[in-house]
Amino acid sequence: MLAAMSQHKTSFGLTLSNRALVTQGTQPRELIDMAVKAENSGAIDAIWVGDSILSKPRLECIPLLGAIAAHTSRLKLGVACMATIAQRNPVLLALQWASLDVLSGGRTWLAACMGYPASQHPMAAKELEVMGIKSKERPGRLEEMIGALRVLWSDEHASFHGKYYSFDEVNLLPKPAQRPCPIYIAGTPRPSQIGDGGVERSLRRIARYADGWMTNQIELAMFQDYRGRLREMLVEEGRDPEQFKTVLYYGVSVNRDRDQAFRQAKTFLDAYYQKDFTRPGVEIWTACGPVEHCVDCVRGFINAGVDHVTIRPIGDDLKYQLNIFLQDMVPALNSAAVNAA
Repeated sequence: MLAAMSQHKTSFGLTLSNRALVTQGTQPRELIDMAVKAENSGAIDAIWVGDSILSKPRLECIPLLGAIAAHTSRLKLGVACMATIAQRNPVLLALQWASLDVLSGGRTWLAACMGYPASQHPMAAKELEVMGIKSKERPGRLEEMIGALRVLWSDEHASFHGKYYSFDEVNLLPKPAQRPCPIYIAGTPRPSQIGDGGVERSLRRIARYADGWMTNQIELAMFQDYRGRLREMLVEEGRDPEQFKTVLYYGVSVNRDRDQAFRQAKTFLDAYYQKDFTRPGVEIWTACGPVEHCVDCVRGFINAGVDHVTIRPIGDDLKYQLNIFLQDMVPALNSAAVNAA
């Protein structure tokens, strides 16, 4: 166990704001160029994009990742998170994702989540209504979707019979290049929102169905607690905790003036998520201030054993924030990761 922990090293990703096309007028080519620049830096291991259909309009994640795949050769290509997975058809999604995996040479990284409940926002309710999905069905659909995808990607005569999805004798081709194709579950369950029992069920779902856990908007103490509980649950499920990986989704708004960094982050996030963020609501998942402060905010999670941190540069000038991230933050974060290992 100690030997395994001593070899641990955190890797880093870049989260692209594909909704910025709508909120800031960022052009598709700019997003692709950011991905290429990240790959050329040699310090980034993955590109992540977001997902929604109507609730938060944006470039659709799969074609965007396909375009990025055509211009890169090494980076993992992830969705953080696929919030609409419970709204999709499993056979069609299996083919789309397998095709992306083949086209990219086996570089996909899928993080699935339930998305917003209907009560969260009127547009979330509208999206579920249009897609014909009841809000209360999301947990069950998520679990079934993961099972359906796995069988479609592995079996020549795939059959699945659940409450929401059912099919017989499907030979989906092409199969993904990766065997198996990784599926993480993204979520940060909170007792204040779903109770202790809800947290237990959410963590159990992750331990039972997922290859890893992605989280955001989380305090360091909660991350440490949940990571420990997940490792215990993995053993109970007959799975190897050392093969189970964790991902932190985090934002940075770099400015020597911390108040100005916060204001830029809040303006960006308010427009992105159509809500009025408080300062604690921003800073629980976005470091606002000088480079040193932003690195310190992430260092605690690195020391706690997170396997991958994907950073979303935030501000009124995304190119500027990206340059700071690649030139100043990544070397400091890599140094922190090496020291933690």
